[in-house]
This record gives sequence, structure tokens and C-alpha cells, in this order.
Amino acid sequence: MSFSKYISGIYTGLKSLVGGMMVTWKQFWSKKVTMEYPENRKTLVISDRWRSELIMPHDENNEHACTACGICMRNCPNGTINVISKKVVNEEGKSRVALDKHLWDYGMCTFCNICVISCPSNAIIFNNDFEGAVFDREKLHHQLNHPGSKLREKKKTVPAAPKTPVAPAPEATEATRPTPSVVTAGTSTSPADNKTDNAPKTSPSGNLSNEHTDKENN
Repeated sequence: MSFSKYISGIYTGLKSLVGGMMVTWKQFWSKKVTMEYPENRKTLVISDRWRSELIMPHDENNEHACTACGICMRNCPNGTINVISKKVVNEEGKSRVALDKHLWDYGMCTFCNICVISCPSNAIIFNNDFEGAVFDREKLHHQLNHPGSKLREKKKTVPAAPKTPVAPAPEATEATRPTPSVVTAGTSTSPADNKTDNAPKTSPSGNLSNEHTDKENN
């Protein structure tokens, strides 16, 4: 090793050391951005895409959407899900399969999200609660369905009654139109009225009136 290479090696080392110290000195005076967990737990924002714990949402009636089909259990790549089903009898007296227990192993899960994607009824989801550390390994075994919960029944829709088409009223023709009667002062064009006017008038005693008798004599 020559003397010139030795000197160039020292120069390269000192240059690298000065460059690193400059970065350290700059960061020493800059504003700190370190999150002081758990002191900032109330203001901590976790991304919605963060997958942490598998849960089964329940509504206010303690009902869920899981039909115990077992698709999530069969699609899990490392067997962290175990779906236990049971037979129940509905109000109509028919037997059907219902969920008894939905078990999930937190310690073996790889959070691949295949179970959520493959679920046909969207019964399970991943939340973003990252505080899942425990001191006992047995606490990593979770039962997702709540005690006493049941399947959420689909609302039966009553089909609306079909509307009866109303046929349009037939248009009036010349033969079916009523003949209007023209009434003037003191006269009538009705045939019944003409017959009444030409008939001889009688007196209350049954004799013909004088007016009609005079007309015949003339």
C-alpha cells in the first residue's frame, strides 16, 4: 500500500464523517415529528387500510350476516379460521344451517384479507385497531360472533298488485248522440207537445170548449 493511497483513504473517511455530522446537526435543530405513543393515543390517526383485527359486525339487535357457509375457512391459506355450524328449525318448521361459533387465531393470521374478499355476505371485516399485544397466547384466540347472536333475516318484500288497465270510453257517434230539443217562448218542437196542442180541449163539465167548436164550424 502506497503512501498516497493511505492519505486518500484518510481524506475520504474524514469527508464522510463531516457529511454525516452535518446531517445530524441539521436534524438536531429542526422541529421534532416523533409521535410520542401512547401519550398521543387520543389524537393518533391510523389509516383505514390498516388490517389489524378480524371482526364480525353486529347490529343493535345482536344480529350478524354470517350464514356459516365456511367459504372464509376454506380459503384461508394457513388455517386461522374455524367455522362451527349447527342445525336450527325456523318458524316454518324447516331445518337449516346456522352459525354456532366463528373462531379466529390472531397469532397465526397473515392479514392477507382473502377471507373478507371471498365472503359472499360481507359478514367479516378487518378493523384498524393495532393494539393487539397480549401477555397470554390464549388471548389470541377470538370468537367473532357474540353470545346469543343470530343471523339477520332478510326483509320479505311484498310484490305490488298489478294495475288493471282501464279501457277508454267509446266515442259517441251520430246514431248514439241524443237529439237536442229547441225550446222557444210559448212553443215546443217535441211531437208529444204537438199532439197535446192539437187535441180538443174540454171543459170541466166534459163538453168541448167553445174555441174548438167555432174552428170546426168555420
